[in-house]
Amino acid sequence: MTAKSTSVLKFITVISWVIFIGLCITAGGILFNTFFTLVINPIAVKSFWEEVDLSNLYNFDKGYFISETLLMSIVAVMKAILFYLIVKILHKKKLNLSQPFNIEIKAFISNASYLTLGIGLFSYWGIQNTKWLVTQGVSIPDIQNLGLGGADVWLFMGITLLVIAEIFKKGIALQSENELTI
Repeated sequence: MTAKSTSVLKFITVISWVIFIGLCITAGGILFNTFFTLVINPIAVKSFWEEVDLSNLYNFDKGYFISETLLMSIVAVMKAILFYLIVKILHKKKLNLSQPFNIEIKAFISNASYLTLGIGLFSYWGIQNTKWLVTQGVSIPDIQNLGLGGADVWLFMGITLLVIAEIFKKGIALQSENELTI
């Protein structure tokens, strides 16, 4: 590997760590605030997480409040897990640019594709749930503020990663076949 690609990988690793830590804080904040609101102090719902006001939803129905925050939590946790996988693959230095077709990278891409598809599906579910609640007369913050936006992008990325995983699967087979012939 060249010095430039090593520097780029180090930079990507640092950025991935920062994003991972931020996503963990977000996921933990949503989970903690849900628990805190339900068990300890319902007044905390006015500034739920990042000043998102879910008091109208909480006052409308606690069950819908739980379902909405559960969807928000699932999406946030799955995003954190995705970046954990990225940090792990970069930190363990399994990314070998001279021989990129290896089982670890294929497993990483497959897992990342399933996670991104899951993020997309749960985001879409959360968006539909939010739209339905709005039709019921509940005033809810924007889906971007709830962390549910971009479902279509996540689904697109998941399908793209599935295709790339299949390419890597074929590349690994060709690489092993090539090594056997030599």
